[in-house]
Amino acid sequence: MMEENVAAIVTPAGKGGVAIIRISGKNPLDIAEKMFTPVGKKRVKEFEPYRMYPGQIDGGNFSDYGLCVYFKGPASYTGEDIVEFQCHGGESVARGILRQTFRLGAKPAGRGEFTKRAFLNGKLSLASAEGVADMINGESDAEVKAGYLLYSEKLTNKVRDLQAELKTLLAGIDVSVDYPEEDIEEQHIEELRIALQKLHVQISTLAAGYAVGKKIKSGVTVAICGKPNTGKSSLLNKLLGYDKAIVSNVAGTTRDAVEGVLEIDGRKFNLYDTAGVRESGDAIESIGIEKAESIIRSADVAVFVADYLAADEEDARVLAMLKDKPLIKVFNKVDLAKDDTETDADVHTSAVTGEGIERLKTLLYEKSFGARGEDAAFLIEERHFDALQRAIDSLKKAIAACNIMQPLDLIGIDVKEAWDALGEITGETATEAIIEEIFAKFCVGK
Repeated sequence: MMEENVAAIVTPAGKGGVAIIRISGKNPLDIAEKMFTPVGKKRVKEFEPYRMYPGQIDGGNFSDYGLCVYFKGPASYTGEDIVEFQCHGGESVARGILRQTFRLGAKPAGRGEFTKRAFLNGKLSLASAEGVADMINGESDAEVKAGYLLYSEKLTNKVRDLQAELKTLLAGIDVSVDYPEEDIEEQHIEELRIALQKLHVQISTLAAGYAVGKKIKSGVTVAICGKPNTGKSSLLNKLLGYDKAIVSNVAGTTRDAVEGVLEIDGRKFNLYDTAGVRESGDAIESIGIEKAESIIRSADVAVFVADYLAADEEDARVLAMLKDKPLIKVFNKVDLAKDDTETDADVHTSAVTGEGIERLKTLLYEKSFGARGEDAAFLIEERHFDALQRAIDSLKKAIAACNIMQPLDLIGIDVKEAWDALGEITGETATEAIIEEIFAKFCVGK
């Protein structure tokens, strides 16, 4: 446990109903006793843990009437003793009380200080700490949910189970190396190869979840594309529910990509209304078309928009660019149609009446995540995916070494590397540089 007391305001900056100042460390009650006068006869050092006590809080040059609560370690967020003051939410009030804690010996808490102490005191794993950051920074319901699953040790528990199996294999290797018997080594290597292949499959399956997790974390990139004047900008505005893109009957109005964010069932979709793709002699429009083609190449899903009344060979040329993409074919402007002509479109839409818009949202979700429903995506950090990939590579080398009957001690090196890579997720083998980088992403106060 860490010795010095640290303090910070743990509520957002600005005016509010309540502000909270937290002190964590070896003896925060000593500071609280000097600056909190409780109502009643019970002294601060006699406070029962996890109960709120009203009283006067000393802010140095002023006093405020508020509340004090004591969390006794190790049954606290940081694993240390914690005292929190709840005062009125004016910035000057909170800062004044915080300054008083400094005068009485507390040090300013750094970024992620309290969560870092929780990690160092064994209250949560490194992956769980990252889940806290993902919840705080989440911009969609799905990202918050995935962050919570990470925080609640879903990934950590799976990884620790894998590490335990690797550790058992390493122990067997060590015994065989220390007490070699030539007549059983070949059998041992074959058994080891089978066990390593099983672990390889398990870790590869876990890593495959990053395909979904990455889209939850960053959002699904959707390119709305087609030739000019098919109603792409109107369609974007209708999806978003407000006017984001300029709409005009003049072909080529959209010269640059217009972006908007849409949430569907808690998942974030980054929509890009791209410039109409066509041959153009206009230098500025050509730049916009080049950018549109770049967005299309990097998109997770392409929404191809054609005019219901005027589909032609130019549409076919744009479609050819999308042959390797998850694609939704949209025939727009159906409100102008005079009949129900059959098409090969996935959905018919009207940016004027709203026809087909909800169906288009459903298709966007399904193209990105499959059928709607609950899932347990929690592999959302690139760092975790990279660690899993290195573990997979080490296991591949170990399996290959088993196939050619290399000595067990050499095979053990690759198995240990796989264990170390997984340990970077839980924090067991994470370097100080990795730890510092992770907690630098936090705000002061968490």
